[in-house]
Amino acid sequence: MIKADRETPKLWRIIAFPRTNRCCETRALMTTHQPNSSLDTLHHQRAPAAAQPLADALDAPHKTFTTRTGRRLAYYADGPAAGTPLVLIHSINAAPSSYELKPLFDHYRAHRPVYSLDLPGFGQSERPAGPYTPQIFADAISDFLTRVVAQPAAVVALSLSAEFAARAAADLADRIVSLVLISPTGFSRRPLPSAAVARGVHRVLTTPGLSQWLYGLVASRPSIRYFLNKSFTTKAPDGLIDYAYATSHQPGARHAPLYFLSTQLFTPQAADRLYAGLRDLPVLVIADRDPYVDFAALPDFVAAHPNWRHETLAPHRGLPHWEHPAATRAVLDRFWNRRVFPIPA
Repeated sequence: MIKADRETPKLWRIIAFPRTNRCCETRALMTTHQPNSSLDTLHHQRAPAAAQPLADALDAPHKTFTTRTGRRLAYYADGPAAGTPLVLIHSINAAPSSYELKPLFDHYRAHRPVYSLDLPGFGQSERPAGPYTPQIFADAISDFLTRVVAQPAAVVALSLSAEFAARAAADLADRIVSLVLISPTGFSRRPLPSAAVARGVHRVLTTPGLSQWLYGLVASRPSIRYFLNKSFTTKAPDGLIDYAYATSHQPGARHAPLYFLSTQLFTPQAADRLYAGLRDLPVLVIADRDPYVDFAALPDFVAAHPNWRHETLAPHRGLPHWEHPAATRAVLDRFWNRRVFPIPA
């Protein structure tokens, strides 16, 4: 989970205005976490000669399915047959995977059916060169809900994937019974770069030679540790760091993150274009402070939408289910049991 500014990654500024941005702004390359080493040190680190096979992110059955467009996606599933299914969606960054949601998966597997999807380009799913778009990720979630889960489910999405889950929910009102967004993007008052700028940045990022070198820089172990530590009030767990490093050193690992870094995976005015349309769905946002996400517009948005609720679970820096697992579970359980607030008729 390597975060940078999940709302507006700054790499495009570094490329477009190199004299006005310090090199340390390459931290924007990670959507969730990074280390204490200098960039000069990172520059001289080399990636392993050959990738080691990626272990499973979760201690659970690992399966695959094929989307309507022919993509092979992986997921984990466990738990009893009875109960409303819980579907977990990891974030988007340089090294995301189902491991990001491990505390929730490990707890709820004893109580209800639980699924965790590896999105296209990440984890155990296929990692083609592209293309990657917000709609492709939303369609992956929709296909998973209809083809695999096959019954109404509660969905939990982390960071940028909140936008994808909202897109899916708009198209699948009968498949999602509630939506929980942890540290969601889309509530910043800052504008995103234009589509033309984003495409231009992606062309630069995918320049042969530069592409792998740049990704190798941000996916180094010191870089991963640095960005992950910034998402914790204390220190990131070693297991989270280790898996982020492992998943970012698989064949094709750089392709989807480079689309993220170019900002092409973000939806402009997401609050109005995506979230505002979820008028009949119970939505809970858990967000406090986050070094990579701006929640400036969240309070006013929640106040204007009675089916939305915001819990901070302070203090945390984007990953409350890791820092406050018991409190996070308590808030989720109250929300799912409809004890927190009524949904307007």
